Amino acid sequence: MPSEPGKRLIHDPQGWNTGCWPMRPDQFITPSDDFYTRSHAPTPSIDPHHWRLDLDGLVRRRCSFSLADLQRFPRHEVTATLVCAGLRRDELMALRPSVGELPWGAEPVGTGRWAGHRLRDLLADTGVAPQASHVEFTGGDQAERDGRRFGFGASIDLAKALSPEVLLATELNGAPLSPEHGFPLRAIVPGWIGARSVKWLSRITLLAAPSNNYFQARAYRVQREVNPDDPRDVSAGIALTSVPINSVILQPTAGDALAAGLVRVRGWAMGSGGTALDRIELSVDDNPWTDARLGDPVPWSWTLWQSEVRLEPGRHTLTGRATDCAGNTQPPSVDETWNVKGYANNAWHRVTITVT
Repeated sequence: MPSEPGKRLIHDPQGWNTGCWPMRPDQFITPSDDFYTRSHAPTPSIDPHHWRLDLDGLVRRRCSFSLADLQRFPRHEVTATLVCAGLRRDELMALRPSVGELPWGAEPVGTGRWAGHRLRDLLADTGVAPQASHVEFTGGDQAERDGRRFGFGASIDLAKALSPEVLLATELNGAPLSPEHGFPLRAIVPGWIGARSVKWLSRITLLAAPSNNYFQARAYRVQREVNPDDPRDVSAGIALTSVPINSVILQPTAGDALAAGLVRVRGWAMGSGGTALDRIELSVDDNPWTDARLGDPVPWSWTLWQSEVRLEPGRHTLTGRATDCAGNTQPPSVDETWNVKGYANNAWHRVTITVT
């Protein structure tokens, strides 16, 4: 029978709030309690009555907003999938180690209904100076790196920041954000890696260049070559931005023992940066590809898919791959996706099962 995985906690060496839960292949919206969590410092305790969002930098007018102040901006809702940059890192770590990184599998991803206010409405209110080209988010948590304490931070380019889907969210799935998901306010940047959707948002700063926050300049970057002087240093790499095209087989799971005959295969897929999907293909034991059936597309969200294959007794490997409407495809092997931090693995997803 297919396995029924339970809650899995990933133990960060620093002990912070990190966990993942099994995804149900028939569940488009991820329940808030099941949504994955990842942070780099303790969850802050924030008094909403005293909380403020400061907006400064290359703006015409600096502002400080309370939660009540934000209510004068129109409320918007976006259904969007957040993907952790470490998704499927365990496959890369099986090839070569990633020093000090968490062994995420295919779990840290979820789709929610996010509600709040469009970032571009606040920027229109404060005005944007001509020199501005990047927008930095800073959280109210306190991470510690290199002997310094500072809020987790990241930046996105101004063009993305002004897109209508980018939110300053106060709600997830119709309820106020919980503390572990960023209460009272977090950025939601659909189509970009989850690390850019900064939680516990306390400051937005317009800049002429990307943020120099540790987590933008030195952490969430793809670097193929290891620095022999510091195996964790990726400052020479390329900063992560949009989520690469990916597909994941959710059912069956690796190691399942199934009865011979017709087997249903289900999963999710998402195009590069949220681009719509063209097709999902499935192969059994490297035999010819067959097209899977796609669920209804929702902008900025994963698409659920399914297929049926007839399997004889023995060990079989199921392989899935996606192609989006822009022509992006997945690389065949993790040899092509390995990088020092184990980020953004989008190689063909393979699941090996036993049929009796």
